[in-house]
Amino acid sequence: MSEQWRPAVANNGWTYRDRIGPAEAGSSLSAFYAGRYAHSDQGVWAQRLAAGEVLCNGQRLRSDFTLSSGDRLQWQRPPWLEASVPDHWEVIHDDGDLLVIDKPSGLPVLPAGGYLEHTLLRLLERRFGGQGSGPAPRPVHRLGRFTSGLLVCARRSATRAWLSAQLRKSDPASCRKFYRALIRPGVLPQQPGFSRWIHAAIGRVPHPRLGQVWCAVPPEAPGALTALSQLTLIESRPEADLVEVAIVTGRPHQIRIHTASLGAPLLGDPLYRAGGGARDEALPGEGGYTLRAHRLRLLLPGGEELALEAPLPAALLSSGQIRSAARSKTGPC
Repeated sequence: MSEQWRPAVANNGWTYRDRIGPAEAGSSLSAFYAGRYAHSDQGVWAQRLAAGEVLCNGQRLRSDFTLSSGDRLQWQRPPWLEASVPDHWEVIHDDGDLLVIDKPSGLPVLPAGGYLEHTLLRLLERRFGGQGSGPAPRPVHRLGRFTSGLLVCARRSATRAWLSAQLRKSDPASCRKFYRALIRPGVLPQQPGFSRWIHAAIGRVPHPRLGQVWCAVPPEAPGALTALSQLTLIESRPEADLVEVAIVTGRPHQIRIHTASLGAPLLGDPLYRAGGGARDEALPGEGGYTLRAHRLRLLLPGGEELALEAPLPAALLSSGQIRSAARSKTGPC
């Protein structure tokens, strides 16, 4: 696969829209925004007000303001530089409606975390939108920016809705997703084939840089989401354990959180520490770990099963697979 990258470039900015409810009425605008977008404190919002970036009910503001219920706010964020991202992928399956690609690590799927134009969504629109063959494919689900592998897209909105429901279901008969990953070594019993289910609930907890972040939480915590994964040890290595993780549910950062909840975070994960909590200094979009959506079994609307597989990089191959690949290259003696 050739390495093609879209260079860093400034976008055209973005307008964030909010409507004030009864609970926020009486707050200052800067206090509301500091709570709503916790990456910036009230001082920064005061500067944005002075720069004329904020409108209330269509009127541009220059100083702080007491909010009333029903107020409509617009923050007109100026253009910002989006970092370079991979601009290539391999097509695994395309039937004219359903498109499954091998997403490269480093490419965000949807706008978030400082990325607006440098996302798979926008790249698909650019690549397919002008072909005159109907709508461009759009992602059905997310993969983390630094998670690579099988990502399902569809051109028809009805197909996206149906597939999205299948991917969210906790029904292994309709959908099975298998990932490979490298995790902290020495935590699991060192027996290849060892397998266990992980039931840690996932919910939002306070985070100093984001306001809130997804982490492992007690099942009785407010807003806790049930989550279920099955982890299987493929191979133990001095530097990392190679595992397969099958997810039944599809919660945010589920594999990262679930492996961390066992005391074995993904190797190199800057955010999640042993136990499933988050580090204050890190963000979810930062990389350093190895996680690949490797295999997918999906029941299609017509009742047939689609089974797909993305090739594995050398780091995620077992010793047996490496030996087998070497033999196939050299041929019989």
